Amino acid sequence: MSAALDTVQPFETPEGVDLSLIPAGPIPRVLAWGIDLLIRIFTYSAFFSFFPHFGAFGVGLLMISIFVVEWFYPVFFEVLWRGRTPGKMTFQLAVVREDGTPVSWSESVVRNLLRAVDILPGCFGVALVAMMVSPRFQRLGDMAAGTLVVYRAPLAPRAPGEAGLAPQAPPIPLALDEQRALLDFAERVPFLNTERAEELAAIAGPALGHPEEPVRGLTAIAAWLRGGGATPAAPSDASQRAPDAVG
Repeated sequence: MSAALDTVQPFETPEGVDLSLIPAGPIPRVLAWGIDLLIRIFTYSAFFSFFPHFGAFGVGLLMISIFVVEWFYPVFFEVLWRGRTPGKMTFQLAVVREDGTPVSWSESVVRNLLRAVDILPGCFGVALVAMMVSPRFQRLGDMAAGTLVVYRAPLAPRAPGEAGLAPQAPPIPLALDEQRALLDFAERVPFLNTERAEELAAIAGPALGHPEEPVRGLTAIAAWLRGGGATPAAPSDASQRAPDAVG
């Protein structure tokens, strides 16, 4: 039996796929936070140079704008950018739920509002102590929200049909469920990391004539199907059918 890595968190997806999460430690998270802080400081500087021109009303808008950016900047990015602020994206980090699924608005709000506690007594002292104690490097906000900050591999390229590659007809007849599986796979490719996309595509890629670049090949076939192409129903002989496991 191989030795387990201390910080690797295994979990099973709703589809029954076993994956692993690697929580990020304090150093990359601090560096990512520093980049986000610089972005916010630059934004505040723009506010200070613009809003005071409107007198007392502008000062009020300035205070409201600073409040919104300070507290909801991370929430906006974590929910709409798949758990990544610009700083986290720089270091390939992402916020996810403890089961690996994307965070929701409520979870992101909870973890970021509790920064008011994690920052105590200064320089995020409480957060650093919590992360050192937690086996998954969770600060108090993460514990309360049920979230993790993990390493996230770069996303796979967009489907070839969307990248300008020519759609391609399948070399063999495909049953309706196989066509549907290919379309589902092509829709999921932009949301999978490169390794996972290649793993899934390798199941059917060789059977469909794309042993070396199965992701590009399968998504090209899916683009052909999406464009109105239809293949005849495959024969019942299983040896003539492409695997159903894709997607």
